[in-house]
Parts: sequence; C-alpha cells; structure tokens
Amino acid sequence: MTNYGYSRYQYETSPRKLAPENEPYVRPNTKNNKTTAHKTAEKPKQKLQLKTKIKAVVYIFLIFASLLVISYRNSQINESFNENEGLKSNLAAIQKENEQLKVNLENSLNLSNIEKMAREILGMQKLDSSQKVYVSLDKKDYVEPASEEVVIQEDSWLTKLLNTLLGKD
Repeated sequence: MTNYGYSRYQYETSPRKLAPENEPYVRPNTKNNKTTAHKTAEKPKQKLQLKTKIKAVVYIFLIFASLLVISYRNSQINESFNENEGLKSNLAAIQKENEQLKVNLENSLNLSNIEKMAREILGMQKLDSSQKVYVSLDKKDYVEPASEEVVIQEDSWLTKLLNTLLGKD
C-alpha cells in the first residue's frame, strides 16, 4: 500500500498540512548569516504586513474624519438651537412689553386723563360764562320746496328688451 502523504484517518475538520517533498536549495550568503531563500520569503511577508498596516491607518483616518464631520454637524445644530431659543425669548419679551403698552394706552384714553393733559401740556381751560355767546335765529323755515316735480317712469322688461334689440336707448 502506498502512502500519499496521509498517515492515518483524521477525525478533526481542518485538513492536515502536508510537508513539501523537496526543500528549496538554499545558497549560503557570505555577507549575512541569513540565506537568500529566507530573504525572498520575508519580502512578501513584509509587503503583506505593510499593506495591512496601511489599510489599518486608512481605516483609522476615515473613522476619525467621519467622527470629526459628525462632531462639526452637531456643533452647528447646537448653534442653531441656541439661536432659535434666543429668538423665542426675545419674542416673549417683546410680546410682554406690547401687552403692557396696550394696557397703558387703554388706561390713558379715559376722559379725565385727556382733560388733565389738555390743561397741563397744552394750557387749555374750560369755558366760563363770559366766553359764551348766544345767537338768536328766526323761526322761519329756510328749506325751499321743490319747484318742479320729478317723474320716474319704469319700463317693463319686455319694452327694455325690444329697445335693446332695436337699438333704441
């Protein structure tokens, strides 16, 4: 029975690694204790490690940039919210002042306040009996009756229709 690299049946799920049949020839290097075969085997590993490191740095940078954008947007939202709240408080203060001015205006429009302001600011006075002048008028009726009589003639709807059709207006 030939053995094709399998020694016995395995019960686990992962396949067994096969040992290479031929070992690569390693030429001794005089400059360095390491062989060129080891150097050539290390170069792809180093390139692979470098690529994974670059990918990790790029991913970290992208995550940082996205967090920076989210933070900037949240700060803009907070500024807008604070500005909105400030405008609402200004509106409430102006409405309160407006209501107070309406109340003051209604209180100042009564007759005694108007009379007081007329006396104090404008220097006006109430009339006394010496300033009153009485005028006597005749009892004659000054309205003249109409001298001519006005007659308004109403036409029927049929005569109006005939006049409009015949062109008589």
